[in-house]
Amino acid sequence: MHMIYNAKFETMPRDELIQLQIERLQSTLNRVYRNVGFYKNIFDENKIDIEKIKRIDDIRQLPVTTKDDLRKSYPYNMFAVPLRDIVRIHSTAGRTGKPIAIGYTRNDILNWSDQVARVLAAAGVTENDFVQIAFDYNMFTGGFGLHYGAEKMGASVIPSSQSGNVERQIHIMKDYKTTVLLSTPSYAHRIAGHLREMGIHPDELNLKIGLFGAEPWGEATRGRIEDALHLSAYNIYGVNEMMGPGVSGECGEKSGLHVNEDHYIVEIVDPRTGEPVQHGTEGELVITTITREGFPLIRYRTGDISSILEGACPCGRTTLRMERVAARTDDLFVFNGINIFPAQIGEILKRATGIDPRFQVSIDNVAGDDVMEVKVEVVESMFNDEIKKIMALKNGIAASIEREVGATAKITLVEQETLGTTTGGRVKPVIDNR
Repeated sequence: MHMIYNAKFETMPRDELIQLQIERLQSTLNRVYRNVGFYKNIFDENKIDIEKIKRIDDIRQLPVTTKDDLRKSYPYNMFAVPLRDIVRIHSTAGRTGKPIAIGYTRNDILNWSDQVARVLAAAGVTENDFVQIAFDYNMFTGGFGLHYGAEKMGASVIPSSQSGNVERQIHIMKDYKTTVLLSTPSYAHRIAGHLREMGIHPDELNLKIGLFGAEPWGEATRGRIEDALHLSAYNIYGVNEMMGPGVSGECGEKSGLHVNEDHYIVEIVDPRTGEPVQHGTEGELVITTITREGFPLIRYRTGDISSILEGACPCGRTTLRMERVAARTDDLFVFNGINIFPAQIGEILKRATGIDPRFQVSIDNVAGDDVMEVKVEVVESMFNDEIKKIMALKNGIAASIEREVGATAKITLVEQETLGTTTGGRVKPVIDNR
């Protein structure tokens, strides 16, 4: 049985937990109304009386916050405390132009550490473990957040970062007797591939547990990583704009990710209408922070597709569980740790061909490596049949994708009307077979 790190909050009776959420929500609403111009304006515009928000369901009366709202307030307009109280700033890369700056107070960092410690403990990590963090340490929140949580619970942290080469990671793993690996699932695959090349059997390592996140991955991938590295693989979930890792994570049951509900209120809504959907139904995950000081967010639309699982978990935690996030409302996909929007590839194709061709990105995992293929529908006017020109076009597109997006792709030209479509007849932008 895995340890419960903070039993007071993780096993709190539901009625007490909901009461705590309401109290924390009310004080957060008062704070943002007083201190964040954006929320004061939007609440006034929508004639919201925050005193009337008395039950969790009342949260639906509040307007949502979008990524665009955050971009417009760049860098500091969403902060709810004076800048002198901000001790850390992270940021997320913007899809187009402006990033989003995320501020943390000293208290936020302490809360963040506690949330991540819970997620690690739920996966079986203890103070006796050697935790190798192969997420990058930079403006991205992953490396630091996991580092704090592991340190808080007393584990020995090895901040190996993903930026070093894979063989160095493996030498560190072997020499320092790493027992827990934290990385993206695609990076874990790369480690497995290099182990084979180096002739190292996974049993020569001390790995027991892996926590993987920052990109979607399914049960098939879990099985492959567990077989290749001889460890038990767990899903973790975080949102940069929330804090980073620590929003939720799997327990030993591996049946949904427990949400740290004393810090977050989660809703699932229909991405088109914004209306709530029933538990068990897929929709967009909307999250409200209720303990955050520096950068509180009310009903933030994450763009991630998930659902809430019904029923209590045998592990003893009383917190809600969410399904793994397998898709995005905006078709964002993650390839080798890089966030890519199909629209970026569309722009490159438009420039290369002079038209706006239909295309589809297909991603597979081949022998532990993620591979991307971009299928582009051929239109007569694109070129004449000279093989040389076709090759030049394909190479030009591939080079542009590598240069602008940072990922290698195979370009395939296909006949018209051969790409897979959705029920609505639109080309499915991304087919992820990982």
